[in-house]
Amino acid sequence: MTAVEHLPPQTAAAAPRAQRRDLAEVLLNAYIVIFFAYMFLPLLLMVVAAFNASPTPSVIDWQGFTLKWFTALPQDKRFVQGLVHSLIIAAGVIAVSLPLGLAGALVLTRLGGSSASILYTALVSPILMPGIVLGVTTMIFWRDAFGVEAGLLTAALAQSSFIASYCMLLFMARLQRQDRILEEAAADLGASPWFTFRRITLPFLRPTLLTAAVIAFLQSIENYNTTFFAIGASWTLVTEISSRMRFGLSPTVNAIGAIFVLLTVAFAIVWVILRRRDMKGKA
Repeated sequence: MTAVEHLPPQTAAAAPRAQRRDLAEVLLNAYIVIFFAYMFLPLLLMVVAAFNASPTPSVIDWQGFTLKWFTALPQDKRFVQGLVHSLIIAAGVIAVSLPLGLAGALVLTRLGGSSASILYTALVSPILMPGIVLGVTTMIFWRDAFGVEAGLLTAALAQSSFIASYCMLLFMARLQRQDRILEEAAADLGASPWFTFRRITLPFLRPTLLTAAVIAFLQSIENYNTTFFAIGASWTLVTEISSRMRFGLSPTVNAIGAIFVLLTVAFAIVWVILRRRDMKGKA
């Protein structure tokens, strides 16, 4: 007789289930490891290659540890100017996308019926539209209608046309959890709509405003397709990196990527620490 046959009936029936759970747990852990390796291993290799003295990015052909690719970045005027252009465009995108997204979210959360569904589809559609189309149409529209040549302004407007939709979705998710009784009570007490929005709705949306600003900034900094076709003769950091890649790989690109990765990780750590402190303060 096997060991399972000596066990009570309930215990014998539970043994296969426990084995299946153990197998499922092993498979899940293996999937998680593969997933994170697929996501972060290329980034890790890119960061390591940024410290390699080899003139071509590599982690296999290691020629010694160096920081010269990082020190060379401030001397590259095109990269520095491209970063400045990217920051200017990102600031403009935030300034345009947040009010537009908030306005769309307020209208949709307070508008009912089929008209809300139609308007929602129209406002979300820029997310699904190819970036090339958004960039070209924005450039042509502002040039022909207002005589504005392609540049930083048209690039910021082209990016805002779809980034505002992301902001709108964030605001809608927050507004759907809002207790409308406070606004109704303020209206009953004679408060104007602007006063109600400024003292009740806006403070409720403050966390989402910060989140939407960060997402708009990141979406703007990394955008290529829309920016490339709307910026004309000017350039951003991303478009400059792309143009350099056509002439071969450069370790300076790895250095830029390493800086962005480190800044992102540092920002995430600070954000988590602040959130935990905020949660402890509320508790």
